[in-house]
Amino acid sequence: MRLRLMKEVSHIKHLAHINKAIFLIALIALINIVLLIVFLWPEPVPYGELELLQGKAHSFNELAIIFGDASHKKGAVYGFELLRRATLPPNIDVHLLGHTIGDILYEQRGPEAITLCTPEFRNACSHTIVVGTLLENGPSSLSKIADICRQAPGGSGAYGMCFHGLGHGVLAYNEYDISKAVAMCATLKDRRGPEYVECVGGMIMEMIAGVHDKEVWLEQTKTFYKDNDPLYPCSGSVIPEDVKNMCYTYLTPHFFEVAGADLGRPQPEHFKKAFTYCEPLQGENRKNCFGGFGKEFVVLAQNRDIRAVGMMGERELGKILEWCDLAKPKDGKENCVIHGLRSLFWGGENDPAASIKYCALARDKFGSDVCTDELLYIINYYINDPMKRRAICSKMVGNDLLRCESKLLQ
Repeated sequence: MRLRLMKEVSHIKHLAHINKAIFLIALIALINIVLLIVFLWPEPVPYGELELLQGKAHSFNELAIIFGDASHKKGAVYGFELLRRATLPPNIDVHLLGHTIGDILYEQRGPEAITLCTPEFRNACSHTIVVGTLLENGPSSLSKIADICRQAPGGSGAYGMCFHGLGHGVLAYNEYDISKAVAMCATLKDRRGPEYVECVGGMIMEMIAGVHDKEVWLEQTKTFYKDNDPLYPCSGSVIPEDVKNMCYTYLTPHFFEVAGADLGRPQPEHFKKAFTYCEPLQGENRKNCFGGFGKEFVVLAQNRDIRAVGMMGERELGKILEWCDLAKPKDGKENCVIHGLRSLFWGGENDPAASIKYCALARDKFGSDVCTDELLYIINYYINDPMKRRAICSKMVGNDLLRCESKLLQ
């Protein structure tokens, strides 16, 4: 009996050794399979969504869905980088696509998301952060919004443009009631900076496009304009005297519509007619009314792709000047050119090469230094760093170089 038990015990030990060996072999095989998967499985392609965009004429709404989905799944910071890299069809409003992504960034990170923004896409990111803060928290958040705007990325112009973005939200918050929106913007007067006027500018731009609440905007559009006055609401008492000039700056797309244009693709014949609406005005209102055209022409000449404005070539820059020349009065042409330059330079955020080239072309076309004079002024206003000023001056030639060095490098 004892011998039999010893044999059985020995047999059990032998089976255990076999099972252990089988287990080890299976474990090693499993590890090898996992390693093969890890090393041979293709990694996700960074910004793989770009393949969805390549060579396809997506509409704005389709693009908004693509960028929105990517931003929800991978984060809105990823979405902004995707927008920076993407090849887009012509006449897509890149700034508004930036608003779409910015809304998601605010959902994900709240007001503190301002630190994640960049000044790209004409400050679209900072715009949406302050709009989101206002829509969520109401007028009591205006002081907090001022603090947020001080953190807006970019140069010295970024703070003012942040309040321009706020103006969009102010009109939406007040359900597209212009009187109430102006009154809310006016509460910023005591800050004695660009806050009030930029707020009204953003409010008028929102009135044109209804970005933040299409349904309510459509209901209110009948209250915005008057059939017998293309200058309304800027010409009416609803807009205070001290901000009428800013109102006229942003009313330009309405002029295009009154002139019979499809706002998506206005044509030179519409520009020529629309310019005439500014002719009865005087002073700063007249200057800004004509100037608003230059602001729009820069975007239109670039097929609305504001990402490459600083790299515009002679063909696109020449278009802006040709369209400005459609204004009949000399001062209309000049103010159109000047505001076109401001849009190109964008507070120093864009590559200055396009601005320098633009002014050289303007001198050739109009025989005037009004563009270069303005360029030197805005360099002085926006650029404080002597090295950056020197770098801009170095791109100029001839008398422009001498003037730049003598005025800005002393």
